[in-house]
Amino acid sequence: MRITGLGHAGMFIETTGGSILCDPVIGPSFFGSWFPFPDNRGLDWDYFGAADFLYISHRHRDHFDPELLRRHVRTDITVLLPDYPTEDLEKDIRALGYNNIIYTQAAVPLEFGSMKLMITPLRAPSDGPIGDSSLSVDDGTASILNQNDSHPLDVDKLLDFGKPDAYFTQTSGAIWWPMVYDLPHDAKQNFARLKRDAQNKRAMYYIEKVDAQYVFPMAGPPMFLRGELFKYNGWGSEDDSIFTDQRQFLTHMRELRPEQEGYEFVPGTVVDLTDGRLEVTQTLYTEAELDRVFDDKWTYLTEQRDSRQAEVAAEEAARAAVLPPDEMLEAIKQWWEPLLRRARTIRKGVGGNVRFRIGELDMVVDFMKGKVREYAGEECIYWYTISPDLVSTNIADHEIDWSNSIFLSMQFDVGRAGKFNEFLTTFLKCLSKDRIEYVENWYAEQADLTEDAQMGDWTVQRRCPHLRADLTRTGKVEDGILTCSLHDWKWDLSTGKCLTTNGHSIRASRATESASA
Repeated sequence: MRITGLGHAGMFIETTGGSILCDPVIGPSFFGSWFPFPDNRGLDWDYFGAADFLYISHRHRDHFDPELLRRHVRTDITVLLPDYPTEDLEKDIRALGYNNIIYTQAAVPLEFGSMKLMITPLRAPSDGPIGDSSLSVDDGTASILNQNDSHPLDVDKLLDFGKPDAYFTQTSGAIWWPMVYDLPHDAKQNFARLKRDAQNKRAMYYIEKVDAQYVFPMAGPPMFLRGELFKYNGWGSEDDSIFTDQRQFLTHMRELRPEQEGYEFVPGTVVDLTDGRLEVTQTLYTEAELDRVFDDKWTYLTEQRDSRQAEVAAEEAARAAVLPPDEMLEAIKQWWEPLLRRARTIRKGVGGNVRFRIGELDMVVDFMKGKVREYAGEECIYWYTISPDLVSTNIADHEIDWSNSIFLSMQFDVGRAGKFNEFLTTFLKCLSKDRIEYVENWYAEQADLTEDAQMGDWTVQRRCPHLRADLTRTGKVEDGILTCSLHDWKWDLSTGKCLTTNGHSIRASRATESASA
């Protein structure tokens, strides 16, 4: 088996039973904010576009690049479609002319000659754009797990396919916290360090569970080449950003797991696997060039920024014309209010007013009443400041996932009173009837959290209130604080209170109290 790195989460898998093109992206993505790091334009995209199969893990635009697909990937390619609860990804793919689609079943292996593969989708509201997935491949000579951004709750079930020889997984960030938040700079630095630590812990959790001999960090970090975002590359020019690169993570991993072998996986990396034997070569960059990319990063990024402003300008020129404030308010009102009426759990979970300052429009969404109106001085739990051309473009495109556009672009500012509100972010990525109905039903099905488990001196409900992970596998108790390693959510077991966000309390008692009761 041969696996070629295409940049970011992209890879080209050649097996004895066929080839698979996975998540190819050149970008820029998210309103011109994200570019693959390092630059991947020098690859032979027509060659990779002639693959036997196309696999898009999920809709996020750093995994799904419509323009690249139009230019380089033949339309009769066989598409491996993850088994998602809504049809959004399928609609996107069909709109590009790809109609030769195989509807995979969740965690059910398929065979194509000597190649066996399995796609394992995730379907919770917080999994990417309601959905993320991983790809397992085995052709008799080698096996790999391409987990990209997905964070599966049950790793053992995923490994029923077989233990992979090589493991490809996200280790960097894909979030806008804390960079865009209205925070004192020292607080932003502290939160950025905590977020990097949490991402490292989550990546190491999966690396230890999968226990593959060979590990390849991937799916980030991006390059930010827009002038106002340039400072947020890597860990930030002032240590206030969260994007760990491949070399930084491998240094961390080798300290904790010296028995596993980690390798840099960048555009042009070729990984040859046969019967457990590994050979890694670089075909687009020399080793000296990679040393410069990683060890003299800011010089490399400056050169990329200075040479690629035409791409940034082209994206800006393609945005929709800005709507007048009254037309924008009416368009959002007509779009969102019917969704709010359906979103009873979400409205209750948000539990307050959210303010949007969009150019000349000052708007509030009253989640308790399900109304959109002009801001009139109400107390708000969140407040966003967003450029009107971004919102006008989303209205023109009827973009149903604002996390997959505005938020990951980091071209906005936000403040909040209190903790992170998962329900608000969920609403803003579920701006369609199908998505709202699915999420409301999903939340309703999470109500049964009755089973308990013993964790040290505590009896705790077994299922995480966030995504129902088995806390006996993903949880750790220290000084009365329970942490779920998947998303670094924390609870004070003495009170059951969630320390990460409002709501989501947990049932817990000391084991001696449970025994006496």
